Amino acid sequence: MIDTPVKFSMLRPMNTSSTRQRGSKDLWLNAAYNLLILEGIDAVKIMPLAKKLNLTRTGFYWFFDDIAELHSAMIGRWESKNTGHLVDRCNAQASNICEALFNLMDCWLDQTLFDAPLDLAIRNWARVDTALGYRLNEADNRRIDAVVGMFTRHGFSAEQADVRGLTVIYTQIGYISMDVKETR
Repeated sequence: MIDTPVKFSMLRPMNTSSTRQRGSKDLWLNAAYNLLILEGIDAVKIMPLAKKLNLTRTGFYWFFDDIAELHSAMIGRWESKNTGHLVDRCNAQASNICEALFNLMDCWLDQTLFDAPLDLAIRNWARVDTALGYRLNEADNRRIDAVVGMFTRHGFSAEQADVRGLTVIYTQIGYISMDVKETR
């Protein structure tokens, strides 16, 4: 799985005739990921992917039934990586709230745990796709519940945990949306 956008020339398959014609499922998915991050969902189309990968359009259909299946795989990657890891980090063993917050902050310091460019791209895509908007809302609710639960487990009242949990999530979404770059 590629975690950051790469040049399409780096996605070239091995030079065998069957691989050259088809590629691999991950190759197509990674190329779609890059287009989504760099140009948005409207750019994620079969022919542009095939051209960028120097593969045949029919090779795409070896791995995906249609573009909707590719979209679904991209969304699945986002849900698993970003929401899954965030929830896991909130539930990680911690002796106090500071340690718990450090566990959570690892998501935003380690791109293998949380892919901020992908999160932003999904948020932008959800603006024009109602079904994805619902999934994004569900993911945000899972994330908020996990962060609120983390505060609750460390002795904060329901109201305090809710305010702190929302503050953490909204702040981070703001950082991602504004593309804030800071040194560690």
